[in-house]
Amino acid sequence: MEEFFKEFLDFIGSTHIRLFRKARGTIKRAMRRTRKGSEKNMPEKEVILTLEGLKKLEEELELSKTVKRREVAGRIKQAIDFGDISENSEYDDAKNDQAFIEGRIITLEKMLRNARVIDEVEGTDIVALGAKIRLKDIDFGDEEEYFIVGSAEADPGTNKISNESPVGKAVLGQPKGAMVEVNVPAGILHYQILDIK
Repeated sequence: MEEFFKEFLDFIGSTHIRLFRKARGTIKRAMRRTRKGSEKNMPEKEVILTLEGLKKLEEELELSKTVKRREVAGRIKQAIDFGDISENSEYDDAKNDQAFIEGRIITLEKMLRNARVIDEVEGTDIVALGAKIRLKDIDFGDEEEYFIVGSAEADPGTNKISNESPVGKAVLGQPKGAMVEVNVPAGILHYQILDIK
């Protein structure tokens, strides 16, 4: 009986190792296909970042490659230890998380590879990337301050707007005091550039 139990444990252990290796191989092949396909079909877009944005992306990449990868690998191992993975939702969730993390790592690496760092603009009379601007909404009288950044680090919640956004496109290259019209789905907004820092 003891010999049977040993053989059974050896079989289960080797089955888990084979399944893990098979899954890892599938993910690597998918990643290679994705990389090769995207490189052939699309030119890589330049990613405009501030120094702060570059540091944030580098930190996220490092965190994803080290901590998050280890966490999800531990979850996969734990789910495999539960037994039959064909009906194991913990295993499926962990594999989905692993695919998401690997996809995000690929995206971050591509963004960093194509990054162009811009300096914050100081003492200029023309709106450019990296500039902080103060706008006045002509229709409502409200004043807002924005920081013009690349699309990768745009965050309207912190008043960082993309150079590709409607407001960003309208103000880029405009001098202090200029009146600009911004086409948005709700109509046309009118702004005056009060200050450029």
